[in-house]
Amino acid sequence: MVNLLIVDDSRTIREYFEYILGQDPDINIVGKACNGKEALSFVKKLKPDIIAMDIDMPVMDGLEATRQIMSSTPIPIIIVTARRNAKNKEVSMEALASGALTVVEKPAGIKSANNAEYIQLTKLIKTYSKVKVLTRRNLKRPAQPSKLQVVEPKQTIPDKEILKQIELISIGVSTGGPEVLKTILSSIPANFPVPIVAVQHITPGFLDSMVSWLNSISPLHIKVAENGEFIKPGVVYFAPDKQHMTVVSNKIKLIKNMVNNPICPSVDALFRSLLDNASKTLALLLTGMGSDGALAMKELYDRDALTVAQDKASSLIHGMPGEAIKINAVKHVLDLAGISKLLNNINELMK
Repeated sequence: MVNLLIVDDSRTIREYFEYILGQDPDINIVGKACNGKEALSFVKKLKPDIIAMDIDMPVMDGLEATRQIMSSTPIPIIIVTARRNAKNKEVSMEALASGALTVVEKPAGIKSANNAEYIQLTKLIKTYSKVKVLTRRNLKRPAQPSKLQVVEPKQTIPDKEILKQIELISIGVSTGGPEVLKTILSSIPANFPVPIVAVQHITPGFLDSMVSWLNSISPLHIKVAENGEFIKPGVVYFAPDKQHMTVVSNKIKLIKNMVNNPICPSVDALFRSLLDNASKTLALLLTGMGSDGALAMKELYDRDALTVAQDKASSLIHGMPGEAIKINAVKHVLDLAGISKLLNNINELMK
């Protein structure tokens, strides 16, 4: 049974969500809060498994409530908000940076529980309620884009001779990714000497907003990958929605999900396309739930690729990197400061 707290300033929405979502036998509505401040109180008393949080509310909005909850009593939070917020890149990215697991558009109008939007929302609630989220200390609403403050632990950066061989950097990331990517990509200079290809699991329709947001804070050129284009140094290529991205002979090849694969784009698909050039590849597996990328990272590891996983302390969810560590697919485990240092070492060595 999933204990759900609904937070919305509209009484009609609260009651309708309770009626629709409560029809699922696996969901128990433990409370309904009318603003963020009331939600904070309910979290302490009701101890929900997951929260469906609106953004625009009086007294305390959903973004501030999310920050405070994730800083003190971390609970999985899904932002369920009006279309104007869900489609606004700054608002959506700030919600994810605050610790929300995803942002979805509030279903419009009065609909039945069998409506596709409610079926998807119900599925998200049950899936994300199982996520073990970590406390995120000292989260404050930023006045302007800023890097996460990371205390660098003792760690081992790869040997310089290994770094000199790197010709391509590949990244796999999921839940918690936008803020982590912001921290890493904003630390790399515009003339970075190698291409970067990345798969970010994100709600369909949000990728363009994330890419635009990252472009506004990173010196690098960041784009959604196009089929057939050659990869270039200093450019970050993200796999588009609903297509696997591979790299063949330094050229992007996009593949539609021809089989019923629930994960698309897939980190495994990207990593496996790099096996023939493994010894010149740096593969990074960052925060995210599930295990996508772990098995393919092991294959890269066995072919002498440089494989790096984000550490647990700096990951919102240590699923993907944790799975890779478990199967001995990782040569180095680094926090965000260590990963940024690693990439800047590559830049310095190849000047």
